[in-house]
Amino acid sequence: MATRSKLRSVLAISVLLAMLASAAPGLAPAGAQTAEENLDDTTLFYVAKPNHGAVEQIADLISSGDKENAALIEEMIEIPQAVWFTGGEPHRVQQEVKNTVKRAAGKGEVPVLVAYYLPFRDCAQYSAGGAQSVEEYLAWIDGFAAGIGDVTAVVILEPDGLGIIPYNIDINGNMEWCQPPEADPLTAADDRYLALNGAVDRLVEQPNVHVYLDGTHSQWLGVGDVARRLVRAGVQRAAGFFLNVSNYQYSEHLEKYGTWISKCIWFATDPGSWGNGHYDWCASQYYPASVDDFATWTLTDQWYIDNVESQTWVPYPGDAGLTHFVIDTSRNGQGRWVPPDGLPGDAQDWCNPPERGLGYRPTADTGLALLDAYLWVKIPGESDGECYRWTTGPLDPIRDMEDPPAGEWFPEMALELVQYANPPLH
Repeated sequence: MATRSKLRSVLAISVLLAMLASAAPGLAPAGAQTAEENLDDTTLFYVAKPNHGAVEQIADLISSGDKENAALIEEMIEIPQAVWFTGGEPHRVQQEVKNTVKRAAGKGEVPVLVAYYLPFRDCAQYSAGGAQSVEEYLAWIDGFAAGIGDVTAVVILEPDGLGIIPYNIDINGNMEWCQPPEADPLTAADDRYLALNGAVDRLVEQPNVHVYLDGTHSQWLGVGDVARRLVRAGVQRAAGFFLNVSNYQYSEHLEKYGTWISKCIWFATDPGSWGNGHYDWCASQYYPASVDDFATWTLTDQWYIDNVESQTWVPYPGDAGLTHFVIDTSRNGQGRWVPPDGLPGDAQDWCNPPERGLGYRPTADTGLALLDAYLWVKIPGESDGECYRWTTGPLDPIRDMEDPPAGEWFPEMALELVQYANPPLH
């Protein structure tokens, strides 16, 4: 909303300060999840009801005689994927979540639930919507959490929630691009953290919920910046953070990025660390590494060996004492799309890029101590939005067609995902 009452602003700021105080750096606040509470390697994730567009595409392919591609799409929709919750009244989302976790429990599977209802989500762009206030959002989260109850579930809490913050000041003191006119420049960023802290606290009250916050991806925020945002949003009271939701970065890159974030969080929050309070000192994919030259990422690995793991005046906790993470591998089998050179504007490399493929199948058996799971969070086959790239539309100039609106089924892209899957489908 364009304005808020003085009373509401005062209350919001007061609650925010109390929450942030309870999550002071270096402490393990009440309700924090420990390594022992992370996902078991044998976890089976929930296979949700598929998008109706996928069912229609399978029928169309079969009727046209293309049984091979029909079988590939059918195999894709039988692989565990997340269930998204994007709106509705609190009582409605409570019932919808309850129905989902009940179906999953009946099959002996763990559902991955996406809460996507923050005010000014996606900065009012392709996936605009969400609650009208922090109070409305937390009432919705109350319903969401109540719907889970004591059933085991993974919650992906607000994709882009920390990557895109209205009127946010980044770690270098710069005002970021997301400045919706309806938001209050003086309170919008604090409201985002207020909402996320409140959501974490409500969700971890459920005894078997694993909550993950937005850690963006390896071509986006630098390590120190995202670590700082995660701590401010309450990650130390959650199971950890998620990476690459609705994006296309290689898993190998994300594994390093996530590990660096975890080490940076400890480095900048442990009271005994020489870097306590200094997220800005954390090495990242940008320095000493070069973000587009993966061969240089060993330089950042070495920085953490030399400056974090080797600390002798305070015991380094090792993996058992660091924050965990999960990775969305639903569409990263071929990595990110690199647009042709010489384009006259923004190529929107995140928006329905061509010739991408499915990535690692969902599993909690990752072989990496800090990586709790590979998950399919973004539903493969659903559009990222109407991509105009460097044009004014209505066609996507890379595909020479109109892309479906965000969330609608995109048959052409679905075929690419199954055909370019890495590892391949059977």
